[in-house]
Amino acid sequence: MKYICLGYLDVTQWTTFSAGQQNAMVDACLAYDDWLKKNGHWVGGEGLQGPDTAATLRYRNGKVSVTDGPFVETKEMLGGLLIIEARDRNHAIQLMSNHPGVKMGPWEIRPAEDLTEMIRDSERRRGAR
Repeated sequence: MKYICLGYLDVTQWTTFSAGQQNAMVDACLAYDDWLKKNGHWVGGEGLQGPDTAATLRYRNGKVSVTDGPFVETKEMLGGLLIIEARDRNHAIQLMSNHPGVKMGPWEIRPAEDLTEMIRDSERRRGAR
């Protein structure tokens, strides 16, 4: 089963690290990602640019409004996501508990939703129109 793992970065803590400490953390995280790949648990992942580059879309009163940034009151920002393959929730937790990134902020782990049937049904409905 696929699990989406959202990694949050404690920006306040990160900025207290020296360049050497930051590089060591990045290297440790990427080394663990390599281990996930080697052992068949890696599905994908991406880092994210900072929240100052984000746009938030909201649908209100029949229109889409766009605001800059995520506007979340927190010292942590969403830093990236991993998609891993795990037997079950406990296995996903075990895999991510060993990731060095947990030292930099919380990780949210959720099972991926298989949308295959929903997509297929929608394609049938749209094709019938």
